[in-house]
Amino acid sequence: MKNRIQELRKSRHMTQAQLADVLEVTRQTIISLEKGKYNASLFLAHDIAQYFGLPIEEVFIFKERD
Repeated sequence: MKNRIQELRKSRHMTQAQLADVLEVTRQTIISLEKGKYNASLFLAHDIAQYFGLPIEEVFIFKERD
C-alpha cells in the first residue's frame, strides 16, 4: 500500500527518528512504512493520520482489488 508519510514528515521538517519517537515506534518501522515494505496496523495508521491532522484516506492510498 502506498502512503504519503515521507511527504508529510518532510513538510514538517522532521527526521524519521523524530516521527518514530512521536508515534512510539522504531525508526525502522518508519523506514519500512515509507518504502512500502510494511503496512501499518489500523491503530498505527490512525495514530499517523491523527498526528498529521488528516483522515486515514489522505495518508494511505488504497487501491481497489481486481
